[in-house]
Amino acid sequence: MSKRKIILKTKAKQKPAARSSAPTITKKQSALKSTEPQERTAIECCPHCSSRDFVKRGLRKNKHQSVQLYKCQNPECYRTFTARTIKGKQFPWLVVLDAISYHNLGYSFASIPKILKAKRGVAPTPETVAKWYEQYKPLCRFERLRPYAIKILRVWKEHAAKFGNQVDMVETVTLAHKQLYRFRYHRPKLALALEEYKNRNFTSLMEYLDTISTEVPHRDFPNGERMSEVRSKFDKSNMIVKGKENFATKLTTFVIQGVVENKQRHEEVQRFFIANDSVTVATEVPVSIRKEDVAHLEAVLKFKVLEEAGFIHLKNRKRKVPFPDVLTGHIDIVQVRNGIVHILDYKPNAAKEKPIEQLTWYALSLSRLTGLRLFEFKCAWFDEKDYFEFYPLHVVKKLDRKRRKRVRYKDGTDEFIPNDDELKIVKKHE
Repeated sequence: MSKRKIILKTKAKQKPAARSSAPTITKKQSALKSTEPQERTAIECCPHCSSRDFVKRGLRKNKHQSVQLYKCQNPECYRTFTARTIKGKQFPWLVVLDAISYHNLGYSFASIPKILKAKRGVAPTPETVAKWYEQYKPLCRFERLRPYAIKILRVWKEHAAKFGNQVDMVETVTLAHKQLYRFRYHRPKLALALEEYKNRNFTSLMEYLDTISTEVPHRDFPNGERMSEVRSKFDKSNMIVKGKENFATKLTTFVIQGVVENKQRHEEVQRFFIANDSVTVATEVPVSIRKEDVAHLEAVLKFKVLEEAGFIHLKNRKRKVPFPDVLTGHIDIVQVRNGIVHILDYKPNAAKEKPIEQLTWYALSLSRLTGLRLFEFKCAWFDEKDYFEFYPLHVVKKLDRKRRKRVRYKDGTDEFIPNDDELKIVKKHE
């Protein structure tokens, strides 16, 4: 009930109006909300002297937002700093990210301010949006493919218009699978990736992504067990996890420096990757695998999938249970590059996480759904600091040999991995 209606009702009956269950947001409150600190609340050290001794020092306010200030307590420093690496931005960071993403999605600089006004309540000038895009273009590598993707999209739109259909640069579908998942699919980007000779065999991946919104049996997802809840362990012998530098960590650092809530970071990372990264083709991809598929993997392909034949250990279950009819999951990010389908999972504090089982089940499922060999998949988990990757084939396919594996670095040094059931993470030598 609006404030005006409450006043009229009070005058007519001369009685105090009852409080509405939904609080009314005034213009003053809305203005205060828009000036909340638009940055990460967690900061580890002073960027000038690396001291961990610092305190809050109020807010720096401008027209559209306020930024938390910190003051270093190191006697040799005493400098004031913020948690943001970006300087001189009067608009909230999410507005900057949206402006860059909308242009790579095919919108012109002139039309983006109207979209931001409706979505975020602020409208930077087209010149400002163009300046942001030019400044951060080295990070947004899709800008090289943008002209070709727009040409492909224009042809598809003309063809779809004949049948009354609509085609967008990124297809977005909300999936109700116990909870809501936002599936995003960049069809023109995948079409361009398939033109590369190394990726020529991945047409079946495109066929599967094309059918997710219409033909995937979504009824299985609310009833099936989740892959993230599987507690059965794979044999870690003959496998290597490599910690390395990857462009995904740079993009993640760029995105989350202006995102306050932890839950929102996951969504913003996916949205920015699908619009601006040159190799990310889909996010929140639903996958599933049935017990018949697992039986085929073990009997025909000789994969070592289950610790005990026909049984699996699930979260919150004290004992192992018979393998369910179907296991389901959602892949955070799917990339196509260098002749490999990369399955990525964003994990805050990635250095402390070891999601080998979850990612391996994702790869097994996508392999069965697309008909691609497991050899053509690589799994990885990452955050803004670390990136770890491994081959899922090495997890389930064990060779009859006792010799140790050797890892050779670019600087010529070698490291031997023992052949036992222990997870070995090898990081790049500095």
